[in-house]
Amino acid sequence: MDKLMYMMLIEKSKTYNKMTKHVVTEHVENIRRLDDEGKLEICGVFKGYPGMAGMYILKTESREEAEAICKAEPLVVGGYATYKLVTLQIADRENNYLL
Repeated sequence: MDKLMYMMLIEKSKTYNKMTKHVVTEHVENIRRLDDEGKLEICGVFKGYPGMAGMYILKTESREEAEAICKAEPLVVGGYATYKLVTLQIADRENNYLL
């Protein structure tokens, strides 16, 4: 069985620089909740990539669940960012790096 995770690439919209502290706080609270629920593998901010804000790698049961998480992200809901959702097939020691 394939081991899958989902990468949410967060792209800045034209209003990204107009975010309020309240929206940033909601964003961080969302990250904490996803982490507490075991659905967040890693997240971070992109440095030096114009137009890109950051990314999440999500551990969910399905792409549909990952899509719902993306749509509920406060930066997306507020119109400050858009996203692309990419399926990531995990290559590791357990599956011999997909050999």
